[in-house]
Amino acid sequence: MKSNYKRLGDYIQEVNIRNKALIEAPLMGVSIKKVLMPSIANIIGTDMSTYKLIKKNQFAYGSVTSRNGDKISIALLEEHDNAMVSQAYTVFEAIDENELLPEYLMMWFRRPEFDRYARFMSHGSAREIFSWTEMRDTLLPIPSPEKQLEIVKEYNTIQNRISLNNQLITKLEETAQAIYKQWFVDFEFPDENGKPYRSNGGEMVFCEELAKEIPVGWDVGVIGDFCLCNDSTLSVRDQFETIEYLDTGNITNNEIEDIQFLNLEYDEIPSRAKRKVKHNDIIFSTVRPNLGHFGILKNTNDNMIVSTGFSVLQPKKSDISSELIYLTIIQEDNLQNLQAKAEMSVSTYPSIKPEDLLGINFILPNERVLNSANNIFESTYNLLATYQKEKKTLKLLSTLLNAKMTKVESGMETVEN
Repeated sequence: MKSNYKRLGDYIQEVNIRNKALIEAPLMGVSIKKVLMPSIANIIGTDMSTYKLIKKNQFAYGSVTSRNGDKISIALLEEHDNAMVSQAYTVFEAIDENELLPEYLMMWFRRPEFDRYARFMSHGSAREIFSWTEMRDTLLPIPSPEKQLEIVKEYNTIQNRISLNNQLITKLEETAQAIYKQWFVDFEFPDENGKPYRSNGGEMVFCEELAKEIPVGWDVGVIGDFCLCNDSTLSVRDQFETIEYLDTGNITNNEIEDIQFLNLEYDEIPSRAKRKVKHNDIIFSTVRPNLGHFGILKNTNDNMIVSTGFSVLQPKKSDISSELIYLTIIQEDNLQNLQAKAEMSVSTYPSIKPEDLLGINFILPNERVLNSANNIFESTYNLLATYQKEKKTLKLLSTLLNAKMTKVESGMETVEN
């Protein structure tokens, strides 16, 4: 055993306080993402006196690890002073927070290595559990309180920056969609005098395709008039040694969660890894459109390949931006129509065809508005991509910091990994 590794049971204790007084407190559940979330359980008529109370800086965990995605559900209560959890959870706390900071311990629980350890140590027949005994027998490095606080501060700095990036990304997405609605749905784009077009007497004409009025000088077509679809496929002529592969489940609402890096000589390449993509291509999963597996690819490498489960769209002409086409496709009414078509399909899963995307109506504004819209939307999504890239870097730093926890100093002593 490493000299600075300590038995966790010497630093934590179980807390089992029931809500006999029926105090008002939010009912929480523990997710596999290791956070406490408001419970969606129907508690009408339930005897709440049997539920456990949990206080700020106390932990709750579910001991069952089977059928749990190889993760253990454990979380620290941070956002509330008091809450309730199910009797199925074990609640515990640090015996002395001056010896073991709850935030430091929670960092350890977030490590993938802890999930693997808990899964390995689980036992049982009908279901496998990581019991309170196994939890207490866990060995981990517990450095000086000063060192713990230093690591926690580093971690919180990174997490605060990630949170800020998430807010900025969300705000940019909301702003782009709000401008699209204002200009291309309500037709309140700035006129030549900078005033909202329609409400200031802008001339309108009835459009039969849309069954509504649109500004004079605007036209209506379909996405297929302005886009190529699935235009480039991986072939033996491509001299790639490695590829970056994106599957349909690894992008949601324009944010890539994971990319696989595969060696064509040594790795098993998914049979669906066929579609070549490039900067500013739009990808849209043809299965279950309501899940939001779509987005605009930014600053891609030449060897990036996506699944044939995507339809890949790219503008035919440079005067119409990918962003404008993307914003058109993801309008709520279009997504609802696509989902309705998917549910009527005869495929194994609700799915659409590329033709369904290409048949979406596209409103083509006059040149002045088109140029303005292109500039605004391109700038917005390029900035959004910058924040997304920074967030990935921050997440990597967070992972490295968690790895650093196995090499911590305690006084003059250093524990080697």
